[in-house]
Amino acid sequence: MLTVDFDRFPVGPGDRVLDMGCGGGRHAFALYRRGADVTALDMDAAELKDVSAMFAAMAEAGEVPEGASARTVRGTAYDLPFADGTFDRIIAAEVLEHLPEDERAMRELFRVLKPGGLIAVTVPRWGPELVCWALSSAYHEVEGGHVRIYRGSELRRRLAGTGLEPTGEHHTHALHAPYWWLKCAVGVTDGEHPLVKAYHRLLVWDMMKKPKVTQLAERLLNPVVGKSLVVYLQKPAQVSHAA
Repeated sequence: MLTVDFDRFPVGPGDRVLDMGCGGGRHAFALYRRGADVTALDMDAAELKDVSAMFAAMAEAGEVPEGASARTVRGTAYDLPFADGTFDRIIAAEVLEHLPEDERAMRELFRVLKPGGLIAVTVPRWGPELVCWALSSAYHEVEGGHVRIYRGSELRRRLAGTGLEPTGEHHTHALHAPYWWLKCAVGVTDGEHPLVKAYHRLLVWDMMKKPKVTQLAERLLNPVVGKSLVVYLQKPAQVSHAA
């Protein structure tokens, strides 16, 4: 399940792309299939081991274009282990809401992005996320959990404060918002609850089959209850000394 829309965020062969906070690798795998030179960064060594194994399996199965490359790097968002202007594209999907020093991480993202490069940042949307917090403290009061809820204007302001220029945004994953409200209502760790299991089956069916009815429903509902906010930005081609 991808959050970034590659029609809005073009990536092609030869692009050097950082997936910052790659987690299980969903965007990193999509980038690799598009022929990019992918760096998947995370602090979780176990996750990175699985991502690396998947990269190898994709290459072995011939799922990636000739010339594409992919690697994993263990590192922190606060001190990215890359030189200035390393990447043509950066994705930071569902990461910043976990970071107490989010503006420090944003400055690092700006630093390692090339002038003229593009970045896509996604976070939980304010309204649906507020419902989750209201229904369950266990949803966010866990180690490594969410430390803030962003309003869209706040996220754009903080990112623009680094020198990045917003170019567009949208909301997505509307069908997932009720799923998380349901989990928070019955207990976020209760994966065996009948209602949670039934809704999860619906989501898996939707992702696998992509029926027109649910695709249309999600498009209509995304502006209202889309679970994630996606903001696209560009680093100016000429970066001022102040930036």
